[in-house]
Amino acid sequence: MDSTYNFKKTFWCRLTSKSVPKFNAVNKNFAILYNNGYIEIFIVRSILITQAHEKTMLVIIGYVVVCSALMGGYMGGGGHPAILFQPFEFIIIIGAAGGALVIASPLSLVKKAVARATATLKPEPYTKDFYLELLMCFYMLTNKTRKEGLLSLEDLIENPDSNPAIFTERLTSDHHLLEFICDNLRLIVTGVEVHQLEELMDQVLETHHEDEHAPVKVIQTMADGLPAFGIVAAVMGVVHTMELVGAPPAVMGKAIAAALVGTFIGILLAYGFVGPVGSLMSCRAEMGANIFKCAQKGLLCCAKGISPAMTAEYMRAMISSDKRPSFKELDDLLRSNKG
Repeated sequence: MDSTYNFKKTFWCRLTSKSVPKFNAVNKNFAILYNNGYIEIFIVRSILITQAHEKTMLVIIGYVVVCSALMGGYMGGGGHPAILFQPFEFIIIIGAAGGALVIASPLSLVKKAVARATATLKPEPYTKDFYLELLMCFYMLTNKTRKEGLLSLEDLIENPDSNPAIFTERLTSDHHLLEFICDNLRLIVTGVEVHQLEELMDQVLETHHEDEHAPVKVIQTMADGLPAFGIVAAVMGVVHTMELVGAPPAVMGKAIAAALVGTFIGILLAYGFVGPVGSLMSCRAEMGANIFKCAQKGLLCCAKGISPAMTAEYMRAMISSDKRPSFKELDDLLRSNKG
């Protein structure tokens, strides 16, 4: 028999009867999840499953719309889709574009670009819930330093997994962000000057920004080259057609159509698939930069000894409007943590 709990009236979480004893602290208030690592991980993951399907489906739906609009319009005008299937045109265009990509970029960067491009089918990592966890992390860190002093952070810095209430599973799974936070916390513990810390973090973020946009440039360069390779394939098709001079008109017509398909494929891949992927990669790179800036603000507040509540507010101001929690949401979260 299942037991059902309601969260924020928009999400239902079902737990088996065997699991119910582990959830004695379950509350209708979402913020209470931060007081119990086990409950937090379970609920957040469940919410993210729904968000993941929604965001992944949007990308897939976009691809389907592109293909449906093109094929629907073509077939509606009396075109025959079979003529568009020209495998050797695909080989010329995709093979040449892939070879040029390898020539233009180091292999490590090509692998990174391919990995980031395929990752666009996965859900966006930095959601509103992720930001809430980050805000709570720094709220608890500054609260801990106020009560126990900066030296109390040493064990936590060396082993972030030791306190899942502060460094939640999602935060520890983002290795780059976790490394950025822990490295700068070490500097704070050693007594570095605030202006030196800020300058150092600015340099780190600048380098990180360049690293994140390097794969984007690779994909965008490939998108820019695909129409040209489509023209190359079309020219090669025309050359082949010239060899058929004297053949029946039906044969010549098919050869010319096959040659023109090359231009069609190159432009379609560039503006319908690869180009949009590059744009989405760029957007996600900017989202990643924003999460680091938010963490930077929290670190500076920690170094300056700003109160936990104001630290959370300063960080909230750094979050983009579509993911920024409201003042009430944050206030309810902090109050629940105090309780």
